[in-house]
Amino acid sequence: MAQQPDLPKDWLEFMQKAWNPMSFPMPGMAMPTVNVADLEKKIAELRAVETWLTIQVGFVQMTVKTLEMQKAALESLAAAAPKPKPDPKQR
Repeated sequence: MAQQPDLPKDWLEFMQKAWNPMSFPMPGMAMPTVNVADLEKKIAELRAVETWLTIQVGFVQMTVKTLEMQKAALESLAAAAPKPKPDPKQR
């Protein structure tokens, strides 16, 4: 007979683990935050993270463009290079 998985006794704990597998604190999960200062702090933190991520996306896009330009330059150099002529003495 198959053994059933252990389910948590607390349904809220189960839902929090389902929605937040890394177990980061989620203040709005059980009880919403009513302190305006806490909300402003959290908003400021998330805006800082958003700014950092935007900068990182810019770096990745710039790297991709640079590699595409490098590839195009190498392809054009290879296409413009003279082809070696076969040596008739080798036959």
